[in-house]
Amino acid sequence: MQLEKSTLFKQQAYINGAWVNATTQQRYPIHNPATGELLAEVPNMGTADTQQAVDAAEAALPAWRALTAKERANRLRRWFELMMANQEELARIMTLEQGKPLAEARGEIAYAASFIEWFAEEAKRVYGETIPGHQADKRIVVIKQPIGVAAAITPWNFPSAMITRKAGPALAAGCTMVLKPSPQTPLSALALAELAQQAGIPAGVFNVVTADVDNSRQIGDVMCNSPVVRKLSFTGSTGVGIKLMEQCAPTVKKLSLELGGNAPFIVFDDADLDAAVQGAIISKYRNAGQTCVCANRLYVQEGIYDQFAEKLAAAVAKLKVGNGLDEGVTTGPLIDEKAVSKVERHLADA
Repeated sequence: MQLEKSTLFKQQAYINGAWVNATTQQRYPIHNPATGELLAEVPNMGTADTQQAVDAAEAALPAWRALTAKERANRLRRWFELMMANQEELARIMTLEQGKPLAEARGEIAYAASFIEWFAEEAKRVYGETIPGHQADKRIVVIKQPIGVAAAITPWNFPSAMITRKAGPALAAGCTMVLKPSPQTPLSALALAELAQQAGIPAGVFNVVTADVDNSRQIGDVMCNSPVVRKLSFTGSTGVGIKLMEQCAPTVKKLSLELGGNAPFIVFDDADLDAAVQGAIISKYRNAGQTCVCANRLYVQEGIYDQFAEKLAAAVAKLKVGNGLDEGVTTGPLIDEKAVSKVERHLADA
């Protein structure tokens, strides 16, 4: 697929319903991790651009939250439908910038779209409560309202699903959002923004700011320090999560943090070894092992160790590593040279 011919290929950020460059006009490159090919250059945004996005989200909030849940659900349903109608194109963009095999990318797009569909419907059934008071003639009435402007910081390993899992419930509840995708995978986020625009999501309701690793700190600072932003959702490393908690404390933001995982894989001697091997392959090698719940160690009961190891080695030998767009490839590349160095250190240690 030639990206330039795709209607979903965007090389500008999305703020207040418009495709914009950074105020500094700085840009940074996006490369295909499988080939090293230059795919695109996107805006390298910073403090001023992020503040513009927050201001746009704040301005759009009153009208968006004033809609009924059904009215918001109708827009979100259209977004879901457009994602599924463009599943192949979205998947190819993802594979080009992230590397995962095309079959995995297709699966992620369906998974990502399902969050939009699910939360659009669930938001129509958000009810309050009436609670008996401490006096016979008193009742406590609980109502649920959108908290306000939400910010989201998403990772590169699931560049579409982690966006919709955050944006779906936020927008369905009546919140507006400023999103910062991973520096390595902004093209998937911008493609979703294009479809959101086509779906009739109003200007300012969903904003996407892009930046490289260095400038990402500026974006995070605005998201954490702004009193307008009332919610921050982050998926990434534990170390960064701790820093975000510290930064958000002065403005008493609500936080959702999905951080590093710890995933032992245990095989007992009464297990179906073929099923166990299949499970280990999926757990360990999906997305080239780049998931937060990827098995990071295997424990096998002594009596079946040799048999399991033999079966696992045979299954691993059948995996085909390569460009995710190539036929028959089961395992794509690691995301960048830093990831390669990390794996090499593990191998040297072993």
